[in-house]
Amino acid sequence: MLSNPPLEVGLSLGSNLGDRMRHLDEAISRVSGLSCLDGVECSPAYETAPVDVPAEFDHLWFLNLVIVAQCRIGPDILLPHLNEIETSMGRTRAARGNAPRTIDIDIIYAGGIVIHTDELTVPHPRWSERLFVVKPLNDLRPDLVVPGASMPVGEILAALPGRDAPARV
Repeated sequence: MLSNPPLEVGLSLGSNLGDRMRHLDEAISRVSGLSCLDGVECSPAYETAPVDVPAEFDHLWFLNLVIVAQCRIGPDILLPHLNEIETSMGRTRAARGNAPRTIDIDIIYAGGIVIHTDELTVPHPRWSERLFVVKPLNDLRPDLVVPGASMPVGEILAALPGRDAPARV
């Protein structure tokens, strides 16, 4: 699916294994190098506690950030490129969900597009509940209203419990 004109995409990046900042820097470089993306903007990184992970992994804190870019392809075509970056950086998909990872890249939104397939859901179904997405997204797009949301990102952040918890790195 080609997008004409380009659509804005928001990507959430996280790492909780190894040299987390190095992994994020490498992922930023690789995402920025995708020929389908232009005008890449990056939020600061935040250190955040893991959410919904098995108890044995709750000590592996994440570094998270958000990238916003203009994309000339649809999110369904972008997804395999992002998955390839994850795989090439050592991401393995465990049978158990929310296992530790060197890098995780999620599509949070893609313009006004809404997709619900087995492979992809856009906007990300829980983005507005996750401080590790909302806080860095607010740094870049506080006035954005993501499809399906009833208020802008900045107001969602203001309503989230613990909104001051993530520490900027």
